Amino acid sequence: MTVLAGFFLFPIVFMVVASLKNDHQIFADMNSFKAFLPTGDLSLANYAAVFDRVPFWRFLGNTLFVTAMVTGFGLVVNSMCGYALARMRWKGRGLVFGLIIATLILPFDTTIVPLVYLVANLPWVGFNGLTPVLELGWLNTYRVQIIPFIVNAFSIFLFAQYFKSLPKGLEEAAAIDGAGWLRTYWRIIVPLSKPVFATVAILTVVTSPATWNAYLWPLMTVQSEELRPVMVGVQYFFQLDTAWGEVMAYMTMITLPMVIVFLVFQRAFIQSIASAGMKD
Repeated sequence: MTVLAGFFLFPIVFMVVASLKNDHQIFADMNSFKAFLPTGDLSLANYAAVFDRVPFWRFLGNTLFVTAMVTGFGLVVNSMCGYALARMRWKGRGLVFGLIIATLILPFDTTIVPLVYLVANLPWVGFNGLTPVLELGWLNTYRVQIIPFIVNAFSIFLFAQYFKSLPKGLEEAAAIDGAGWLRTYWRIIVPLSKPVFATVAILTVVTSPATWNAYLWPLMTVQSEELRPVMVGVQYFFQLDTAWGEVMAYMTMITLPMVIVFLVFQRAFIQSIASAGMKD
């Protein structure tokens, strides 16, 4: 397992080491293990150049804001959907759950064009001072990066599977005490489901088309530099002369936060996946 992990770490190690070298040294070390070793003339010049090439902090702030909104609202909405599908009894529940799972078959790339057309024609109520104004189109806004991706079928599936593993006696005891569905969800189910919440949060941050790794969707729907996320900033390094040391420095700066987040929530992530996998 250690050897296998080493192979997966090679690209990350190369990226970090190359970010400390100039382009000439990067290509000179490519034919040896020096490419993975911090040897030669090392400096932080590439990191300084990143801030000259792109408005990094603006891109990072946009990404953090959109990621926080999509993840936060997604945890609430998807967990309530999962709770309704796993613990409540109502007609058509199985059909609705099946339709939600069926949407996982469709890759996002097949729906992105009609989705862009849809958000380009959706209305929105804005304000001109204190006067409400009806606006048409969501393009080039924060809401186009947030609202379409709050609901996620896989997140609903994970919540539903985890909630099914909880004892039914908890709800029966809550009902005897006079608690309704909403209170039972908030006061009993949520505190007992921290592992699955951590798992969904990690998966949303990493895999959602609008969060940390978002590239194609904001590239198609956001034209203003003030609203763009960090991944779109990568293309700035290829517009003129490509400086590979700067590219590696930029990618290191936007990769390490995700590695840290995963390491912090790793135990909860594994625990939730194991619990979902043991369901019949």
